[in-house]
Amino acid sequence: MSNIFHRAPRQKLPTVVEGHGIELIDSTGKRYLDASGGAAVSCLGHSHPQVVRAIQQQLDHIAYAHTSFFTNEPAEQLATTLAQAAPGDLNHVFFVSSGSEAIEASLKLARQFFVERGETQRRHFIARRQSYHGNTLGALAIGGNAGRREPFLPLLVAAHHVSPCYAYREQGTQENDAQYAQRLATELEAKIIEVGPDTVAAFVAETVVGATAGALAPVGDYLKRIRAVCDRYGVLLILDEVMSGMGRTGHLFACDEDGVAPDIIAIAKGLGAGYQPIGAMIASTRIYDTIVGGSGFFQHGHTYVAHVAACAGALAVQRVIQEEHLLDNVKERGEQLRQLLREKFSNHPNVGDVRGRGLFVGIEFVQDRASKAPFDPTLKVHAQLKVSGMQHGLLTYPSGGTVDGVRGDHVLLAPPFICTEADIERIGERFVKAVHAVLP
Repeated sequence: MSNIFHRAPRQKLPTVVEGHGIELIDSTGKRYLDASGGAAVSCLGHSHPQVVRAIQQQLDHIAYAHTSFFTNEPAEQLATTLAQAAPGDLNHVFFVSSGSEAIEASLKLARQFFVERGETQRRHFIARRQSYHGNTLGALAIGGNAGRREPFLPLLVAAHHVSPCYAYREQGTQENDAQYAQRLATELEAKIIEVGPDTVAAFVAETVVGATAGALAPVGDYLKRIRAVCDRYGVLLILDEVMSGMGRTGHLFACDEDGVAPDIIAIAKGLGAGYQPIGAMIASTRIYDTIVGGSGFFQHGHTYVAHVAACAGALAVQRVIQEEHLLDNVKERGEQLRQLLREKFSNHPNVGDVRGRGLFVGIEFVQDRASKAPFDPTLKVHAQLKVSGMQHGLLTYPSGGTVDGVRGDHVLLAPPFICTEADIERIGERFVKAVHAVLP
C-alpha cells in the first residue's frame, strides 16, 4: 500500500521511471506517448538537455534565497523576457509556484489596486460558468465548475457568473460569430449593472478554456467586446492563461491572437514545462504604479516566490522555444492534429466536436451527434477513454462535466511543442484505436 495520498487513492497507478522526448516509461518498461503533457505542462517533452543543464548549473551556485532579502539573476532575466513579449503594458512579473497561486495573486492585486485608489467598494468578481481557475479557495470561488465547487460552497466567497463562449452548444443557428459575441458581451454588461457597476473589481476568463470544457476558443471579436465592456465600467480584465498560454496555442500569450491586452494575466504550466514548479502573474504598469505610489507594498506572498532554480529552468524553456522557432511548429502540428481527427471521426456517431488552437485540442463526445445529447454521467465515458488510452500506450487528459459541471465528456490533447509530423500521426493513430475500443 502506498503512503502517498493520491487524489484517487483506490486507483493503482503505474510507476514512472524515465522520460525522453515525447515518451514516458514506467517500471515495467512500457512506453507511453505523452499526448497531453500531463495537464498541458510538458511543452518541451521530457529530459530536454538544455533545460536540465540550466537547472543543474544554477544548483551549483544557489537554489533558493527568500525574496524579502534578495532578488536573483534568473528571475530578473525571466521577468524581462516575459515583459518584452507580453501584450499591452503588462510589464511587471510576480513569480509563484503554480497556476492556482497565480490566480490568487491576481485576485488580491485587483482588490488592492482599488483599495489604494480609494474605491474600497469594488469587491465583486465576475467569471464564467464552465471555467476553471484553480483549486485554492479564492480560485475555486471564481471558477465556474459546479462539480468542483459544490463540496466547498460554505467556504467560498461569493462570485458571479455569466455564460461561457461555448459556440458548439450555445451559439444560435441564426447567429453569426459577431452576433453571438455581442450577445455574450451584453450579458456581461447586464451582470455588471445588476451587481453594481461601482462594486465590481474584475472580470476573470480563460483566454481558451482548458480542463473544464476542452479547448474552447473565443469566437470572432468576443474578447475585444468583453474588453470594451470592462473599460466602460472601470472593471479590470484578468485573463487566465495558466493552461493556454506560453505557446500552447501557437502564440506565447494566447490573447495576442485576439488582439487584446488584459490588465492582469496569469500563467504557469508551459512557463517551466514541468521541469520545476513555477507560475506567474503579470500586471500592467498602471496597476503596478498605483501600488508603488500608494502603500508601496503588495500585501501578498509565498515562501517560494521567484524561486531561483525554478526561474533558471523556466528561462531556459523560454529560450528553447524562441531559438528553435517552436511556435511555428505548434501552429502547423496543431492544424495537422485537428484535421487528422476530423477526418478519422467524420462519421463517428459519438464524436460531436473537434476544436482548439495550436497544440491545444479538445474532442467532445456525445451520445447522439445530431442532438448533441451527452452520455449518462454515471457511465464516466471520459474515464474509460483515459484507461483505454493508457492501454494503447497513449496519455491523454480527459474530463467529465463538460456541459454543465455534471454531464458531458471530452478529452484534451496537448502534445509537446517538439512533436514532428510523424509524432502527430502516431498520436492520432493510437487515439483513434483507444476511442474505438470504448465507442466502437
